[in-house]
Amino acid sequence: MVTSKLILFVTLGGVGPWKEVAMAASQTSVLVVGGGPVGLTLSALLSRYGVDHMLVETRRTTSSHPKARGISARSMEIFRRIGLEEQVRGAGLPAEQVYFYRGRDLVDPEFVRTGLARQPDNDDSGEHTPSPGLICSQDVLEPVLLRHAVELAGPRVRFGTRLVSFTDDGQGVLAVVEDTAIGSRRQVRADWLVGCDGATSTLRNEAGIAMEGPTGLGRYLSIRYEAPLGQVVADRASASYFLTTPGRGGFMAVDNDRHWIYQYPLTPDAPELDPSDHGHLAGLIRTATGIPDLDVTVRDTMTWRMDAQLANAYRRSRVLLAGDAAHTIPPTGGHGMNTGIGDADNLAWKLAAVTTGYAGDALLDSYEAERRPIARQVIGISTANAQSRAGYRIDDELLLTATYQSTAVIPDPDSAPKQTGLSPDGYRPGCHPGQRAPHVRLTGGDVGATSTLDLVGPGFTLLTATDNPAWRRRAETVQQTGIPLVFQAVSTVGSREATGLWERLVGTGGAPGAVLVRPDGHVAWRGTDPEVDLQAVLQRILTS
Repeated sequence: MVTSKLILFVTLGGVGPWKEVAMAASQTSVLVVGGGPVGLTLSALLSRYGVDHMLVETRRTTSSHPKARGISARSMEIFRRIGLEEQVRGAGLPAEQVYFYRGRDLVDPEFVRTGLARQPDNDDSGEHTPSPGLICSQDVLEPVLLRHAVELAGPRVRFGTRLVSFTDDGQGVLAVVEDTAIGSRRQVRADWLVGCDGATSTLRNEAGIAMEGPTGLGRYLSIRYEAPLGQVVADRASASYFLTTPGRGGFMAVDNDRHWIYQYPLTPDAPELDPSDHGHLAGLIRTATGIPDLDVTVRDTMTWRMDAQLANAYRRSRVLLAGDAAHTIPPTGGHGMNTGIGDADNLAWKLAAVTTGYAGDALLDSYEAERRPIARQVIGISTANAQSRAGYRIDDELLLTATYQSTAVIPDPDSAPKQTGLSPDGYRPGCHPGQRAPHVRLTGGDVGATSTLDLVGPGFTLLTATDNPAWRRRAETVQQTGIPLVFQAVSTVGSREATGLWERLVGTGGAPGAVLVRPDGHVAWRGTDPEVDLQAVLQRILTS
């Protein structure tokens, strides 16, 4: 093992100097490349599972541009699990502003304002999640995630550090990373290398993984600006403002007061624009808002292209991809970043199981089997939204419908879910293997849980309606083998109504059943026989 005397000190305002301390920093279980929302979420989850890892990010600071803004219910549930829900919610727009505006300009008296798409309730709970989605722009979200990741992993989170090269010998990866400020390089030996480095992923290209699908579905100039629009939109405050003909493009609210983004479409018929001509850009904004004398200050711009591409593999030997490195999703629908956060959630516990030694490497093949079909569907839905002349609605609960089919799920022998992948028709709560374990509101009790989702993790969870001693003994037997598993009964923290609802959702025909829930909250198995060899069930899931 090579010993280095250089370590990066990370602060939320940027990166400080390399400090002279002796530290063996050349060996790690997982090297994460990319410190955007996906990489930072993966780092936080790996820390939660006790996985030694390092994260490197080329940028010296977090994003200054809002970029992605919509955080769906499923992502908020993940943030809830790692203790960040309230911080993220506090940084986002108020719930009463999560609407979508359509009008010729911002002062159109005939505007239309709609809320999030929501299917009619078809279960007794009246709600499908304890953590509804919200609008929280990436420039605000990233510092929250970075602060948490650094609290957990300390100097192993290294901004201002880029991946230079790597070699994969099948047993691990030897990477070369460079401090971008002073140019010093060092080697890092990792068991696994994860690329969260975006749509132009260097790691993906070096691994020889190709992308498939169309590019150039649209080009846009994103203009970040300040203008006193709070009073203008007071009676129509929304998250996004779509402009109808003759308007061009649309506005994204950063705070629905002074800070805004104008998305200007760079269509073939649009005049050539000079992004550095802020005076001209301010004129475009005045025209689009419908306020000729608006006081506008342009802060910065970013040109981007709408693509709809999917990596043809999520894993190659010791290299894995997540987020935009694995899929570039049109932003029409707000599912791109959320799909990447879901990737991190799915991958983190599997890396933990493999690096800890209680699962075989083959478990990581289930990552692609589960997540790639989801990304393909999301790309299709988002592309259709982009082509819709009538507009579209944001489906906050779409990603709650994800149902997996892989070796990490044991299907019922005589019953199967009606669909796998995503269900655009709406979320239907249930406990079929592969589904996300449903939310049922609890009273709290001694453990402080207010949802059945709070009973899950950080390892596996054997979840029953009532405190059955036989199921509890089975869980304790498995614990002794080193596999992280806890037993939880809804009746110990929930009301009689909550217990009864959970029993119905388990769907075992009235027989007292148990569901085995994975660390990512998806059901891996369910059964009714407490004499089952639960260790064999887990070994089947973990070793394929």
